[in-house]
Amino acid sequence: MDRLRRGALRTHRRAARRRHPRRPPRRAPGGAWPGRTGNRRIGHGRARHGRRRGMTPAPVGFDLDMTLIDSQRAILASFAAVAAETGVRIEPEGVLSRLGIKLQDELAHWFPPAGIDDAVRIYRAHYLLLLGPCTTVLPGAAEALAAVRAAGARAVVITAKAELPARLSLDGVGLRADEIVADAHGPEKAAVLTLIGAVAYVGDTPADMAAAVTAGIHPVGVATGSFGEAELRAAGAADVLSSLADFPALYRKIIP
Repeated sequence: MDRLRRGALRTHRRAARRRHPRRPPRRAPGGAWPGRTGNRRIGHGRARHGRRRGMTPAPVGFDLDMTLIDSQRAILASFAAVAAETGVRIEPEGVLSRLGIKLQDELAHWFPPAGIDDAVRIYRAHYLLLLGPCTTVLPGAAEALAAVRAAGARAVVITAKAELPARLSLDGVGLRADEIVADAHGPEKAAVLTLIGAVAYVGDTPADMAAAVTAGIHPVGVATGSFGEAELRAAGAADVLSSLADFPALYRKIIP
């Protein structure tokens, strides 16, 4: 009996489908399916600068040395210690002209490949001792990080420094980053900025501006390092600040 009932039910459903065939959804003008505009769902498009409406604002990336902190004295004193212990002449002007690159890359300007590892070891031993007394916070740094957090976004420090000295440097001047990405320079910074979906990158070198341009985000230069406004703009800076004290007002324009 159950088998007969199931057979009758299937026959009834087939007959109903013949009388009332299911129609496919009609496409909207232009070929889009209902509920979509092009390839995006209606009501879920991205707002300006990669931010989705009603969602957390995109992170902001910050360089560390000479952007958030003044570490020149600690850096130059550490290179002087390397020169004293190895007998290799290191010109401070040359170091400052490339400030912001990785330590190994800077030492490659002064040492043959076989001597770089020992020079790195000497430098880092001295730098860990010097970073506390020889590092200061730059004007507006705390306010810049606070402005990003007040908007509900994350402040991410992306630096060529190793992680330990980067973290100790921030702690020593009372700054806090939501995340630190260490050992990154040039194209590596661009890759990190793309990965985290940053809206802007703030830095003091042409390489920082180039990284932001490559990542397709807002490059903000700050002329507190070795490079002036003309050099930063030539590298792609959309805005150049004399200090981070001006960043909160600019940030409100970048993220309305």
